Amino acid sequence: MSLVSVGTVAFDSIETPFGKAEKVIGGAATYICWAASYFYQDLQLVSVIGEDWPEDELSALQSRGVDLEGLQVRKGEKSFFWSGKYHDNMNQRDTLVTDLNVLADFDPVLPESYRDSSYLMLGNLTPAVQQAVISQMKTRPKVIAMDTMNFWMDVAWDSLLDTIKMVDILTINDEEARQLSGEYSLMKAARKIFEMGPKYLVIKKGEHGALLFHEHDVFFAPALPLLEVKDPTGAGDTFAGGFMGYLANTGDISFDNLKRALIYGSAMASFCVEEFSLERLKTITPDELKARVHQFKQLVHYEI
Repeated sequence: MSLVSVGTVAFDSIETPFGKAEKVIGGAATYICWAASYFYQDLQLVSVIGEDWPEDELSALQSRGVDLEGLQVRKGEKSFFWSGKYHDNMNQRDTLVTDLNVLADFDPVLPESYRDSSYLMLGNLTPAVQQAVISQMKTRPKVIAMDTMNFWMDVAWDSLLDTIKMVDILTINDEEARQLSGEYSLMKAARKIFEMGPKYLVIKKGEHGALLFHEHDVFFAPALPLLEVKDPTGAGDTFAGGFMGYLANTGDISFDNLKRALIYGSAMASFCVEEFSLERLKTITPDELKARVHQFKQLVHYEI
């Protein structure tokens, strides 16, 4: 019943209108695992790092129930590094530096104990790498979810479409949904994307919430209005981690339960943006999570 998370484990340097953070912990798989760990304790990480990665961060992941057998450590090499600057509206950012380092020739190898896992979360990587992971599974997982981005639509279109055919849940933002489908209306975009293969589609709209689509059903989860957003980096991956962690915990992939997973994923993302890097994700208490989910319920609950 394990949940395998595949993606980057990286260093980030970030500047927002609220401050700077130099060479802090980041990466899609890092955020996914931390968020998922609040719901599920049988987690398996597939990624690659250099020997510059802090040992205490690996220990922190292990303490959250994350198995690191699938994490490659390259001696004498450096970990992936990304640097970016956000604009005042926090919906736009400029990439300043991208140093692939160990990620340049990353070839994921799933340990034998990972190959019969029930849940697989494919973080944003090249479609070929995502396919390579799926092909190593002995049996098809109960749920395969993937994240992607517009860059792969530009440079690896055919490979991306082949990968999308293989998954159950696709998570993308609204701009990516429009580019992938060629439709501006998100309702029409969802119909086009379903023709590509996935059973469920999550369209993230940042500060405007998220949409869940399945056949003719649609559900909307609002974003929680916050007094301050310090750093949106990793919010989408945190959402995915909370979403998949909740599904793995409940074992229920009905549309009604996916709606609940959408709320829990949104709640985790709302914590993530309150501080830089993993600072807030590392300090969430069960009572805080329960209260935050209740806040989401109050946003949309009414009687007619």
